[in-house]
This record gives sequence, structure tokens and C-alpha cells, in this order.
Amino acid sequence: MITRSQKYAVNHYPVEFILALVQSGEIGIPEIQRPFVWDATKVRDLMDSLYQGFPVGYLIAWKNPNVRLKDGTMSEGKKVLIDGQQRVTALTAAILGQQVVDQEYRHA
Repeated sequence: MITRSQKYAVNHYPVEFILALVQSGEIGIPEIQRPFVWDATKVRDLMDSLYQGFPVGYLIAWKNPNVRLKDGTMSEGKKVLIDGQQRVTALTAAILGQQVVDQEYRHA
């Protein structure tokens, strides 16, 4: 929980919880984020790091901005992913089988 004097909070969530937030639409990717640019090797390396229990970095989300998301909707109170979009997109593609938009703006 964040108090008035705190500017942010660091929370530890399992991958399943992050993926559930994405599936439920509670986390959105802002339109300003670049397209997915990782190749299959990078995705494999992320999955391997997770499997071995290595740290894979932080995700940074901002709650309550009102920005346009990649799907064309407005965020309106959702958590907006500021950092970690490539990792989250790689996980949703590898684990959930969701399509991604690549750097050529094609569905991959």
C-alpha cells in the first residue's frame, strides 16, 4: 500500500498473476510504446531465465493516466505499462499464444 509520502511501491508478483492482469485488461500498453521487436532467441532466453529462477527485471506500470492504448481504446484507470512491454508481450505470446504486432506493424 502506498502512503501519501510514498511516490511508488515495489511489489513481487508471479508470472501467472501478471498474465492474468493482461488477460483481464487491467494492464494496457500505451500507443506510444514501440512495436514488438524481440526475435525468437530473445523470447527463448527470457523463458529460460524464468525457468531457472533468474531475475528478469522490473515492470513499471502507471495507474490512472488517460492515454490511448495500442488497441485504440483509452486507458481510463487501467495500469499502463511504462517499462517491460517487450517482456510482457513475449510472455503473452509464448505462454498464452496471443498474437503480437511486429516492428513492421504486422500480426506475427
